[in-house]
Amino acid sequence: MTPASATGLDTADVLSAQRPLREIELAVSRKLEGLLHGDHAGALPGPGTEAGEGRRYEPGDDVRRIDWNLSARTNEIHVRDTISERELETWFVVDTTASVDYGTANHEKRDLAVAVVAAFGFMTARPGNRSGAVLFDGDGARVLPARAGRVAAVQLLAQVRSSPRSGGGEGSLEAALRRVRLLAPRGGLVVVVSDLLDQSDWPTELRALGVRHDVIVAHLTDPREDEIPAVGMLTLVDPETGQRHEVQTSSRKFRERYRAAAAERRDGTRGRIRAGRAESFEVATDGDWLKDVVRFVSVRGRRR
Repeated sequence: MTPASATGLDTADVLSAQRPLREIELAVSRKLEGLLHGDHAGALPGPGTEAGEGRRYEPGDDVRRIDWNLSARTNEIHVRDTISERELETWFVVDTTASVDYGTANHEKRDLAVAVVAAFGFMTARPGNRSGAVLFDGDGARVLPARAGRVAAVQLLAQVRSSPRSGGGEGSLEAALRRVRLLAPRGGLVVVVSDLLDQSDWPTELRALGVRHDVIVAHLTDPREDEIPAVGMLTLVDPETGQRHEVQTSSRKFRERYRAAAAERRDGTRGRIRAGRAESFEVATDGDWLKDVVRFVSVRGRRR
């Protein structure tokens, strides 16, 4: 077992994070137990390497798979089949840019990001499975190497939860997705957690990941991104660039234009996700994140 200090957290950090993460784990296990487990292809193409059942040799069988001990006991040539490897490696791509430090309802988008990582992290934390993460903000990307076990999953979540708030700057989802593609050459599961307010060419990298991996996008949203109330003169600030704009929200025409532009952006984002061979669901700051995850996983399981 790797000591906590090797992950950049001391024991006190891990213990302080245990209670809220344990509460999330209990909620997830009660609602989602068994829905995702086993719902993935083998980690490696081909028949695998673990020894399976023995059977009589047939023309065309690989002679390297002949089981000489079994053949000697039965006086007939036997081969031993192999079992496909089923271990799953999950990578999280987590947006920690300044735009996720925002929320006008029950939560900040940052809180939702932690909850989504916890949900899928605990769902896939089975013997042999590993999980890692790439956290990206305006200063670049940070890699949390993939490790196995529940303790490793908790430590990964603690680091996601304690990631510092970004001081600004536009992050690059494209670069983070490319990092995962290079880190995870084997097929597995990639969970992207972001508000997708990103100007980089992330759809191209999403398509590249979708060739080999199952890709799920958790789109973090806030109701004020789709509709703005009539509150008079309002100063809007882009948290990543610091740009300020004063708008008169009392104007119905302005609110309608805002609503139309937001709907167009939302539809465009959904289209780019579909084109990238990814599945997606939305998690809103004014909603119930657990219900959102349960609904997505349940529908995904029935569809498959």
